[in-house]
Amino acid sequence: MDRLQAMTTFIRVVDTGSFSAAARQLRIGQPAVSKAIAQLEDRLQVRLLVRSSHALSPTNAGLRFYERARLAIQEVDEAEQEARGAGAGLSGRLRVSAATTFARLMIIPRLPEFLAKHPSLDIDVLLDDRVIDLVAEGIDIALRMGTLSDSTAIARKLATGGRSVVATAAYLARTGLPKTPADLAHHHALVYSQLDDTWSFRKGDVKTTAAVRGRVRLSAAEGIRAGVLADMGLAVTSDWMFAPELASGAVRRVLPDWTLPTIDLWAVFPTGRLASAKARAFAEFVEDILSVESAAT
Repeated sequence: MDRLQAMTTFIRVVDTGSFSAAARQLRIGQPAVSKAIAQLEDRLQVRLLVRSSHALSPTNAGLRFYERARLAIQEVDEAEQEARGAGAGLSGRLRVSAATTFARLMIIPRLPEFLAKHPSLDIDVLLDDRVIDLVAEGIDIALRMGTLSDSTAIARKLATGGRSVVATAAYLARTGLPKTPADLAHHHALVYSQLDDTWSFRKGDVKTTAAVRGRVRLSAAEGIRAGVLADMGLAVTSDWMFAPELASGAVRRVLPDWTLPTIDLWAVFPTGRLASAKARAFAEFVEDILSVESAAT
């Protein structure tokens, strides 16, 4: 029995809560997972997991072993990376979670650079606007925007982006250009259902809010983009979401003298683990991308 592989399998079982989920992440059959755990328990002469028809959880001994094994595997991974040297590049598989529109516009077009630098590395990108369970999905790093809801999350702020009210020239030609936030009450707004429909503005020392109305509410940023580009109305978005169109003039900023609260982008790592060298390198890659983008705008 490969001790490190058995430890890795045990860690995945505890993290995911089932043999089948661990098998999917490790890309092996469920019987192989069961056999590895049985051999590990036989070697240690102690029960590591309590199994029932409804749940699977570590015993007290299993929990203690889990904590030490997790740290040991992380140390081995880091030691291998150090031995290879920085110039050798990264290897293995990196699983990334990111919001669909942000990743499509800002990250995926630049992935060839990261892959060229690390030819032995494969990347799985899970595109989802929802906040998912990083441990259950086997995610190494998630890119999340806004305020983090979990105060215990292991996170690093990568960038702060501007937010704007945007619309197409065709929409503004049809409805007129708002001069103040109060004018937004007479416009059609595309409302992102995950955010409030009262928008906050600031101009110098003056602060105000505008309650907007919209016949269309959308649950994903991709829908907001499509609606704005279809001349359906105006929307509050991060500048990242319309970076190409703002640069080309296809989409215009409305009320440019008024500012909205900025939005932060975070790299979030699974709770209870050290961030892997792969995840840290990817976070630095994204940070570099956005610093260049910020300088360009």
